[in-house]
Amino acid sequence: MNTKYIDLINQTFDFPQSEFTIEGGQLFFHDIDLKKLVETYGTPLKFTYLPQISNNINRAKNWFNQAIIKHHYKGTYNYCYCTKSSHFKHVLDEALKNDIHIETSSAFDIDIVESLKKEGKIENDTYVICNGFKREQYIANIARLINSGHQNCIPIIDNYEEIDLLSNEIEGNFNIGIRIASEEEPKFEFYTSRLGIGYKNIVPFYNKQIKNNSKVQLKILHFFINTGIRDNAYYWNELLKCLKVYTSLKKICPSLDSLNIGGGFPIKNSLAFDFDYGYMIDEIVNQIKLACEEESVDVPNIFTEFGSFTVGESGGAIYKVLYQKQQNDREKWNMINSSFITTLPDTWAINKRFVMLPINRWNSTYERVLLGGLTCDSDDYYNSEQHINAIYLPKYDKNKPLYVGFFNTGAYQETVGGYGGLQHCLIPAPKHILIERDESGNIITRIFRGQQKSEDLLNILGYKKDTSTDNNNVETINDLQLANN
Repeated sequence: MNTKYIDLINQTFDFPQSEFTIEGGQLFFHDIDLKKLVETYGTPLKFTYLPQISNNINRAKNWFNQAIIKHHYKGTYNYCYCTKSSHFKHVLDEALKNDIHIETSSAFDIDIVESLKKEGKIENDTYVICNGFKREQYIANIARLINSGHQNCIPIIDNYEEIDLLSNEIEGNFNIGIRIASEEEPKFEFYTSRLGIGYKNIVPFYNKQIKNNSKVQLKILHFFINTGIRDNAYYWNELLKCLKVYTSLKKICPSLDSLNIGGGFPIKNSLAFDFDYGYMIDEIVNQIKLACEEESVDVPNIFTEFGSFTVGESGGAIYKVLYQKQQNDREKWNMINSSFITTLPDTWAINKRFVMLPINRWNSTYERVLLGGLTCDSDDYYNSEQHINAIYLPKYDKNKPLYVGFFNTGAYQETVGGYGGLQHCLIPAPKHILIERDESGNIITRIFRGQQKSEDLLNILGYKKDTSTDNNNVETINDLQLANN
């Protein structure tokens, strides 16, 4: 009779998988002994496996290159990293090893770009695509970057005022893009994205504000939908509408030479995940070429902005099961030594699923459980794994510690959760480990930041004054110290 946890996984999924293997009843992630990681650093623990960032960037580049060759596509491909997914310096440093470009969304992003330029990690020929609704500080920072000689900084126009605002700050000529306000799926509570300019208004907008403006040159049309790149009728319909706008605009605007199809590639959220990235990219390139040929216009250079796809699969979190509570005849609660609300806020905010697996005891029998966090909030739980809306884990045994890992958590969790700040019920942020490989492929680990201390929280709350510096400058100094480590 197959009653072990490893039997359950083998019967339910195609396992082992490229990143997950089992040795001696323990889980390995990209050949990393996670139990050893726990024994070295303790729990709760967050980690970032940096090589996976480069792996995913180069996977996407290869898929696009193959499609371009196959379809004899005459445009180029430019991979942009969407910084809002994770602004950490170690993430940007790893991503920029791969000849990529940057997409920004707010004023402080430009400060990060300038810091990276000083280190030689971003050059003047690196595209900096500036999205988002732009007000005074963002406008001023974009202008400062362009005025310093970074002509490949391209603001994407989001509303009718931005061209004038930018023109007042930028000293010479500059390039721009226009974002399409795409129509949303029927399930949304609104019909059209709040971002960008409507399909029908783009050509009139070009004729009124750009065509005879000697200071501005239109280079990029930007297209993005909230649900991301999916093989469904909605995505293909919106892409074709975008291509009609592009071809119409190209006929009257010779300088337009690029199409930004945004991002939104899904990442693995269960062992049953199946998405044919190569097919989607091949078909996108094919559809762009066909639309341009039909209208007798040159094909555009293609830009993408991959955020979660770039960094999501590099991250993970590991917790220890502290105790099991039997609340009724059917529900067993395994209590972890942290909080889902504070460390994986997407599980609480949007019911997002991540790959969840035990770190050890794969040869033990299993049971159905719920996972609960340490806060006093009834919403601090996780029960939406892929096992038919139930979680199965090795049976709890107070004499045999059990560790649980959540994987592919590298995008958005830190920024959504307010990294380095206050957490719900003052649960401290866990220790954060960076994992790299040297030239020989050996694994190297280092602490990026230790577990949050009570002194950190008391200082934020005003109970303990930091006398080493003025309070208004505390965050700036800490950020600079992080950037230089």
